[in-house]
Amino acid sequence: MRIARAVFAVLVFLLPGFAAAQAPDPAAKVDEIFAAWRSQESPGCTVAVAEKGRTLLSRAYGMADLEHDTQITASTVFEAGSVSKQFTAAAVLLLVQQGKLALSDDVRKYVPELPDYLPGYGRPLTIAHLIHHTGGLRDWGAVAGLHGWPRGTRIHTHAHMLDIASRQKELNYEPGAEFSYTNTGYNLLVVIVDRVSGMSFAELTKKQIFEPLGMKHTQWRDDFTRVVKGRAIAYDKEEDGFHSNMPFENVHGNGGLLTTAEDLLLWNENFVHGKVGGPALIEAQQRRGRLNDGREIEYAGGLFMSTYGGLPEVSHGGATAGYRAFLARYPDQGLSVAVLCNLGDINPEDLAHRTVDLFLTGKKPDAAPAAPTNMIELPAAEIVAKAGMYRNLRTGDVIQLDLKEGKLRTRGGRAVWPLSSSLFLVENGSKLDFFAGPDGKAGMRLLTVDGDVVPHEKVAEAAPAAAQLAEYAGEYWSGEAEAAYRIVVEDGKLVAKRRPDFSAALTPLYADGFQSEHGWLVRFTRDGNGKVSGFTFGLGRVRALRFERR
Repeated sequence: MRIARAVFAVLVFLLPGFAAAQAPDPAAKVDEIFAAWRSQESPGCTVAVAEKGRTLLSRAYGMADLEHDTQITASTVFEAGSVSKQFTAAAVLLLVQQGKLALSDDVRKYVPELPDYLPGYGRPLTIAHLIHHTGGLRDWGAVAGLHGWPRGTRIHTHAHMLDIASRQKELNYEPGAEFSYTNTGYNLLVVIVDRVSGMSFAELTKKQIFEPLGMKHTQWRDDFTRVVKGRAIAYDKEEDGFHSNMPFENVHGNGGLLTTAEDLLLWNENFVHGKVGGPALIEAQQRRGRLNDGREIEYAGGLFMSTYGGLPEVSHGGATAGYRAFLARYPDQGLSVAVLCNLGDINPEDLAHRTVDLFLTGKKPDAAPAAPTNMIELPAAEIVAKAGMYRNLRTGDVIQLDLKEGKLRTRGGRAVWPLSSSLFLVENGSKLDFFAGPDGKAGMRLLTVDGDVVPHEKVAEAAPAAAQLAEYAGEYWSGEAEAAYRIVVEDGKLVAKRRPDFSAALTPLYADGFQSEHGWLVRFTRDGNGKVSGFTFGLGRVRALRFERR
């Protein structure tokens, strides 16, 4: 054993992707990273690292099944969450290669159940939009939650997903105008593959991807009742201990890939040798999406094309029920890392990065945020004038700038530094460009790190009196969500209620705008006479879903 370990240490030292100061046994360092889950009393993770197709490390920690005292091993099957999306994109791109569809095709060519959005937006919703999350589709899971059945509370199928998607009268935005992550598009891609290929999505990916690459432990959770040998149970940690939290739904393609860390590394290696799909698939899947204004986004074919510590990183994370996953590849080093876990409070991306740091060369740690050297001093009155609430003109969400010790900070605590009298840098790298409109009303443009320019207007914070709150009370209905809500005033606060027992307090933001404790944005609408006529609902992946007053 000592001889074998010594030989391994020498080989590790000589491999071209390793630094000269590499520890002789990186596995010991990885054990330290995952030490919190090296227990027979806790769920845990598997981690695998490969360089240029050669497995350097494969480790397992914790329990796969607490009820039956089953430990996690390298061959334990986990659910990969949204890591699954790259396989869905690959299946579609293979059909493109085979001439069975085109990325420019209107989605309604294959899914006529969807509304015809073209007249309202001037351009069709295409397959490329679905792949890149640029179509503006509302996330069906969020809409289902409004109805009272969020994901994880009932058995959802693709029929449910398609039913919800077909009821939506609007998109979040014009196709191609923005990037916004949504599962609906990837579930629709599965439906399209089923209808175009002549076989089920699960069968096509098995025959054209998993089997050719030797991914013998990989399949889809297209039937959640199917027995899967070696599958880890997923858990959440509560005050009284661990509770199982399994996905009991049949929707897949957005997630639902059952796999192992070592199988995922076999897939990553396909981006080098191209056994499946050849160079054409490799190029197509890593091609970033492009918006209508020509701006390129980080998202490609189910992959984020970004950087880590200054090095190119191709990656995706995943979370479904209590499963957590992260898969990354560093093409310049020929290095891959996969982490799969069965506990909801684990951060697999952090664990993967800490692991891969042991193997990467040329990496420089990301610098801690610091005040910019070109920061200037402004008169106190100019700083004070910029504090307040700013409403996003696209979504209605707000950015709150608070004044603390004479300096601006976001409500979330990020520092905001002046670069000029109008331009400020936020600690996360974005910028705020303040201006006065033609009417003299104050406004602000959010300049995001990816090049987007999001207009905001300054608004007064609302503090409605009891009589004003009473104007909103009533019954409201949405055919798009198939949901009824009752708005009432209780103890001087506005409350949204839904049968049988849902209740959420609404906190005033600005005139007719409220936010719930769940993060919902509720904006009441008024008719020509100024009477409250309905409200719109917004929450991240759903914008301005309408409820009409009964």
